[in-house]
Amino acid sequence: MSQSPALSPAALAALPRHVAVIMDGNGRWAKQRGLPRVEGHRMGAESVRAIIRTAGELGIKYLTLYAFSVENWNRPKDEVDALMKYLAHYMKTEFAELNASNVRLEVIGQIHRLPEFVQKQLRKTQEGLAKNTGLTLIMALSYGGRTELVDAMRGIAAKVKAGVLDPAEINEQVVADHLYTRNWPDPDVLIRTSGEMRVSNFLLWQISYAELVVTPTLWPDFRKLQFYEALEEYHRRHRRFGGL
Repeated sequence: MSQSPALSPAALAALPRHVAVIMDGNGRWAKQRGLPRVEGHRMGAESVRAIIRTAGELGIKYLTLYAFSVENWNRPKDEVDALMKYLAHYMKTEFAELNASNVRLEVIGQIHRLPEFVQKQLRKTQEGLAKNTGLTLIMALSYGGRTELVDAMRGIAAKVKAGVLDPAEINEQVVADHLYTRNWPDPDVLIRTSGEMRVSNFLLWQISYAELVVTPTLWPDFRKLQFYEALEEYHRRHRRFGGL
């Protein structure tokens, strides 16, 4: 474990097990500099690299990044096409570092909507990292929290219809077991960059008791120092889970 002096011993001793991040502000970062939006996404990828590396060094077990939402399909086609190409390129070029850092890759969302070349690269990268035992990186791609809940309800309804599940047996655990994230614990903290005060249809079920940390920093400027600041803020919170 890397113990940077930028993170207090108390925060290091109480690290979250699962961190989720809404990576917002790439477009605004580019606009402020008179650059094409794709340049904001390119610099945002540098922040992704830095945060994955830092989370792994700290020993955080799960990191979920909101990379592309179902709503993002409504963006201009040229921007979506550029994002898809960049995603596939990133997964290919970052493989060596992810593997060297013992990172395992998982993806959630409507992956079937992604272009075939992106799906192919994702599968290849996942397979290559499948035996790693360090940080589990969960990429939310073509993801929407409401869509996830609809898919879960459909799965539950199908079991009820087939007679293998009694409606009276449906409880929170049954719902959780039908979510995309059923294999991992819920996030302890949700970090949102760019200062927006909303969760943007992200992990609606899973963040019920997550601490929310909002920073005005735009995602391309969010690096190790800002990540430490968010973890320090998380440490200062007292998580009661509805109790005293």
